[in-house]
Amino acid sequence: MTTMPTVPTVTQAQRRQYVDEGWFVLERALSDDQLALLRGVADYAVTSADAQMDAEGVDALGLTTRGKRYFSSMIYRDRPELRAFLFSDLMAEVCRATLGEEAYLFWEQYVIKAGDPDTTFAWHQDSGYVHENHAPYLTCWIALDDITLDNGPVYLLPYSRSGIRSYIRHVRDDRVNDQVCYFGSDPGMPVLVPAGSVVAFSSVVIHRSGPNLTDRLRRVYLAQYSGEVITTADGSEPWGSFEPFLHEGRVVADR
Repeated sequence: MTTMPTVPTVTQAQRRQYVDEGWFVLERALSDDQLALLRGVADYAVTSADAQMDAEGVDALGLTTRGKRYFSSMIYRDRPELRAFLFSDLMAEVCRATLGEEAYLFWEQYVIKAGDPDTTFAWHQDSGYVHENHAPYLTCWIALDDITLDNGPVYLLPYSRSGIRSYIRHVRDDRVNDQVCYFGSDPGMPVLVPAGSVVAFSSVVIHRSGPNLTDRLRRVYLAQYSGEVITTADGSEPWGSFEPFLHEGRVVADR
């Protein structure tokens, strides 16, 4: 008989930390099946990005650089099996604890770094890649491999260290297309977690990631949710996905 995996509970202390500092971690939150699913589609994400660059005759596209770092977004539209995770009870638990009773899927993407010293990602807010006219949304940074100091961890500046709780203007680094919002000396707090962990943080938390200095891929899956339908800056159409996930606290998405 198949048993359903136990869904971790976001504690009151973690809820408070999200409000006060903008982040918390659920270690080893994914089931074995969920981790296997996300790892299985990771190869497809890289292959798709390479194919897109091949078609355009380039080795860099957006934030992606061939053989170094890959940002492959909205893969779930091609691989609908990801819906089972994106709209899972685990993600519902995290969304309720951070966004409340209403939630929409906003964006999803793989962030995969090959072993290369030129795979850093600059200080930014996730909101810096959207625009300033939206409420902060939720980023779930999901480790598909054990995260160490050597393979490119995420570094956070919690609210108490940055003093920032809202959108700030970013400057584009034309060399790698990164948006940058912090030029100070604080190195940030590395988040070192085992595979299957969820690092949940607000879209206005300033963060960066280091280079992957190992000979193995560092694979991360990003699932992002909002409490409202985020639109383009002029308000004319939705930005990204706008699939309803939670309504009055209940899962309403097709899984």
